[in-house]
Amino acid sequence: MTLKVDIKRIEKDLYELAKFGFNPEDKGIYRQGLTEIDMAARQWLIQQMECAGASVHMDGVGNVRARYGKSEQPAIIIASHLDSVPAGGMFDGTLGVIAGLEVIRQLNENKIQLDCPIEVIATSEEEGRFGGMLGAQALSGQITKDWIESAKDASGQTLVSAMQNCGLNPLDAFHARIDPKTIKAFLELHIEQGPVLEAKQKQIGVVNGISGVFKWLVRLIGKADHAGTAPMNMRSDAFMGVADFAHEISRIIDEEGSESSRLTIGKVELKPGYAHTIPGEADFTLVGRDLDANVMEQIALSCRKVLSAIARKHNLMFEYEQMSWLEPKKFSSQIVSQIESIAQSQNIDYLVMPSGAGHDCQFFADIVPTGLIFIPSVGGVSHAPDEWSHWNDVQRGCDLLLATVLKLAEYSEL
Repeated sequence: MTLKVDIKRIEKDLYELAKFGFNPEDKGIYRQGLTEIDMAARQWLIQQMECAGASVHMDGVGNVRARYGKSEQPAIIIASHLDSVPAGGMFDGTLGVIAGLEVIRQLNENKIQLDCPIEVIATSEEEGRFGGMLGAQALSGQITKDWIESAKDASGQTLVSAMQNCGLNPLDAFHARIDPKTIKAFLELHIEQGPVLEAKQKQIGVVNGISGVFKWLVRLIGKADHAGTAPMNMRSDAFMGVADFAHEISRIIDEEGSESSRLTIGKVELKPGYAHTIPGEADFTLVGRDLDANVMEQIALSCRKVLSAIARKHNLMFEYEQMSWLEPKKFSSQIVSQIESIAQSQNIDYLVMPSGAGHDCQFFADIVPTGLIFIPSVGGVSHAPDEWSHWNDVQRGCDLLLATVLKLAEYSEL
């Protein structure tokens, strides 16, 4: 018997979840992590999980954990997040959670007992309200007491106070870790949040890893001067340095990068920022990504060299501060191959691809066999009210996830 998900039930659940935090004015969902509406959505989910036959609890950081099956063997975990960005969409994160719920429902309704338990986790605070992915970091043991006590959101509210307002004890965060020995595999289903699958007319993305990310704060310092009296050839215009570097980005990637390389100038501040004054200083963010750590290093080195040369050309001083450096994460080749094999058997036109965005699963890639499945996003839109995925793509992705769980459960070990 080939199990298939109930797409009508999945659709109903996604619409129900979208009500938590829905704003009728802009049609966006406001369900930020560790808020009252976020906790209400988690209570709704707990009820659905219990009705599906799972044993459910909420851990010390707000992760909802539902376990199905009596076996004491290592579990297959299906996880994604339940929180949203401000004015977010209805698929980001929640699709993976509801897909996991549907897997449990199918097993329960068809009275299927696997040799290993299935655990579905709706992670807490993935969208970075407090600067991290709290739920997944706690589950994988990658949080510190200092971070818990010092983290704040953009409004200045502390993580500690937000947790306490939700009835959580911040110190219980350190009891949320899952021993990797009790995990057989970690799977996540997610919308792509980008345009690649749609542009290439592919039905599924089989993700082989998550790109590493470095973030710099770059400062070019010149000389502020009168826009009318300073001759063009006698200026130290900091903005010209930014403009020249922006034109070099494509060349840097062509020469040092790969198909998964990205370089982005996301924010620029000119000082003193007056229409009739030549900018004496330009501060900008530079974010680089790639799936290969060595390529990341080469891109970063090339950026430094190019910025130094441009600074000399325009009589500027070049400084930069590395704000963060996250290494790329490669997924289990065995699980990637298994998902590919199942996709082929289901006549799915798929693409093996990296993820440029971060996901919960990245914190498990180094410690347990991990896999990630993408479905197409219409127009590549995400983190916005008009985020959408077609229901036939949702069904295809959920069916693929279910089949992958059933296949991985057959193996004694991975």
